Amino acid sequence: MAQQEDVFKKIVSHCKEYGFVFPSSDIYDGLGAVYDYGQNGVELKNNIKQYWWQSMVLLHENIVGIDAAIFMHPTTWKASGHVDAFNDPLIDNRDSKKRYRADVLIEDQLAKYDEKIQKEVEKARKRFGDAFDEEQFRTTNARVLEHQQKRDALHERFSKALNDNNLEELRQIILDEEIVCPISGTRNWTEVRQFNLMFKTEVGSTAEGASTIFLRPETAQGIFVNYLNVQKTGRMKLPFGIAQIGKAFRNEIVARQFIFRMREFEQMEMQFFVKPGTELEWFQRWKQTRMAWHQALGFGAENYRFHDHDKLAHYANAATDIEFHMPFGFKEVEGIHSRTNFDLSQHAKYSGKKIEYFDPETNESYTPFVIETSIGVDRMFLSVMCHSYCEEQLEGGDTRTVLRLPAALAPVKLAVLPLVKKDGLPEVAQQIVNDLRFHFNCKYDEKDTIGKRYRRMDAIGCPFCVTIDHDTLQDNCVTLRDRDTMEQRRVPIADLRAIIEDQVSITSLLKKLL
Repeated sequence: MAQQEDVFKKIVSHCKEYGFVFPSSDIYDGLGAVYDYGQNGVELKNNIKQYWWQSMVLLHENIVGIDAAIFMHPTTWKASGHVDAFNDPLIDNRDSKKRYRADVLIEDQLAKYDEKIQKEVEKARKRFGDAFDEEQFRTTNARVLEHQQKRDALHERFSKALNDNNLEELRQIILDEEIVCPISGTRNWTEVRQFNLMFKTEVGSTAEGASTIFLRPETAQGIFVNYLNVQKTGRMKLPFGIAQIGKAFRNEIVARQFIFRMREFEQMEMQFFVKPGTELEWFQRWKQTRMAWHQALGFGAENYRFHDHDKLAHYANAATDIEFHMPFGFKEVEGIHSRTNFDLSQHAKYSGKKIEYFDPETNESYTPFVIETSIGVDRMFLSVMCHSYCEEQLEGGDTRTVLRLPAALAPVKLAVLPLVKKDGLPEVAQQIVNDLRFHFNCKYDEKDTIGKRYRRMDAIGCPFCVTIDHDTLQDNCVTLRDRDTMEQRRVPIADLRAIIEDQVSITSLLKKLL
């Protein structure tokens, strides 16, 4: 685990060193849990957003997009339940003065039992080799069964406490499991209490005339309040979806793990409106569709899993997370929820407007049910960076740090490198950049040795480099280098676009989804 934490630290520093992510207001020593995306980070982030948007809006005739405002009428958040119920259970350690989410402390404890079981499995696998039967071992080994029993008992107790909203029981679990504060190492805990996560601000020119509004804690409500607008103007028939990418804000007390949990973050959400009674079937379909979207990036199916919710939100009748294997364990990157007709019904009630769908096939009106897919852009970005970061030993004792980014997501697709800064080579290189920049992001680089330039491009995940040498002036060919294999081959300048474009376009990813 310590080794994984070291890798994560390297990824965080790599993000800063190579222009992916900077601490916000860095010259003022930063602001807790707020980050800025640098010149390479914003390109990668935009490519992720483009991949998601096109997979939703281009590939589905019945999904359209909107962009709702961050500020919304304050009654919106009363109707959605955020004013009364958007809370986290928090607990303080009296010695370190640090504050933690009680549920996260217990989830970390569950993960420790999982790790203990996995260690026993790995030890046995080494001992028995090819003859190892993992399933049999998990069901018969005394130590594994003991850990599993403790884990299951804790899980059952934890689920019940969450569902009952029993804060005293959450604290008692922390005491009984002897969970210590990671900073002080003590078990000197306060009571657990609820804390609302919404940011408040004021709208209006004078103090007396100002009204309190909230920064939106999610983007979904902007879709729900626009349901009628979109359905009528787009003449949409059920089932149909509305997609949106936008910022959301939560006053996270326990913001941590770099950009995994931030106070200002971006969401990609799609709300899919369906006929009541069909929602669980659509829930299953969207689970598979969304998992396929993640796996098309080629990170390996073993790095993903579904995690069904122990505690369903008051509005849901089914919920699952897609978790990705980060250096700090399997963590949620996307949530898929069957939200019933809760949101539209609540907005109808609070607004006094009739929010229904007239079904021409059955001649009846009803409130549609909703399947939500919600993915954090920043978490997705982090999962891509974590999986792509690689330190390689090369022949001759050399090493390189390479980001094996999916080519379609890479910030720079092609680096164009003149071997020397004279003899007409820079002019040829610049002409190649000028010709190809309309099709994908190219970067011209003439500083340092060719080896150092290759390393720089490896570190930002650039999939292809071309080198212009003196032979180029005679044969109009360049040396094309592949980032992952480091293989080099001579190709005609005229063929560069055809060779590279298909591999680096978002289309190449979208085709895997059909």
